[in-house]
Amino acid sequence: MSYILGIDTSNYTTSMALCTKDGEIISNQKMLLPVKEGERGLRQSDAVFAHTVNLPEVAKMLGKADICTIGYSAYPRDNQGSYMPCFLCGKAYAESLAALLDIPCYAFSHQRGHIRAALYSAHAEHLLGKEYLAFHLSGGTTEVLHVKNGNIELIGGTNDLTAGQAIDRVGVMLGLKFPCGAQLERLAENGTFKSAKISVNGYSCNMSGLENMAAKLYKNGEPKENVAAFTIDFVLRTLDKMTENLISDFGDLPLVYSGGVMSNKRIKDHFEKKYGAYFAEPAFSSDNAAGTALLAYDELN
Repeated sequence: MSYILGIDTSNYTTSMALCTKDGEIISNQKMLLPVKEGERGLRQSDAVFAHTVNLPEVAKMLGKADICTIGYSAYPRDNQGSYMPCFLCGKAYAESLAALLDIPCYAFSHQRGHIRAALYSAHAEHLLGKEYLAFHLSGGTTEVLHVKNGNIELIGGTNDLTAGQAIDRVGVMLGLKFPCGAQLERLAENGTFKSAKISVNGYSCNMSGLENMAAKLYKNGEPKENVAAFTIDFVLRTLDKMTENLISDFGDLPLVYSGGVMSNKRIKDHFEKKYGAYFAEPAFSSDNAAGTALLAYDELN
């Protein structure tokens, strides 16, 4: 049997996935890029080097496979001029392999791959080609998107820090290892908090205040568990207000939440219960290549 190969080289994860010709993901492999203890991110030059080292190792994790088509992430989002050096690693690997095997190779945005993976994992592929609203929240992105007829329009998001950056900065401050999302979630399970004022205007938000308020709480002796719970509550209520504003203007369109931040169980449970929103499972929320493999599958069908 031959398979479709997906490749994604985001800022913090090297990913590869295999998709059958029936549109089923049978392998979704990934390796985090190494970040030094106490650091809050990577320089692009370091990310490019790490992907170069990781790509052969992730390919070995997939195992031997007959590849008929390749899909890869070539740039961050579906905006003109969108560019990030780390995606050149996936591009070089994908196009070289496709040339050697003489097979089709398709380029997509990292953003589009996240949304496609979310639709697959949430059993919401009936939305393909339809109109819906999507959130893409990760370490480098907090965006509100209007998807219609396959086109992705950016209609809102953060004016400063992304939700993922805020979470990681608070997590590092608390002594957690970067990336901090999953650890912060576990820490927050035993915490209590008082809600603070959020900053939302329409579909746009500001997240820098979260980092400052969390730092003040911690400096004043608030337990780590409470600071973690405060942080997640702030993100949740910010997204909730933005969602309310979207529904007020767009009506009852389907809602899709994608990106690593959306793997948080408390956030997921809240939006599923309140809005009937679609969420991916954690393996398909965090950075992955399943979405690019599925997008290449779509091109063939």
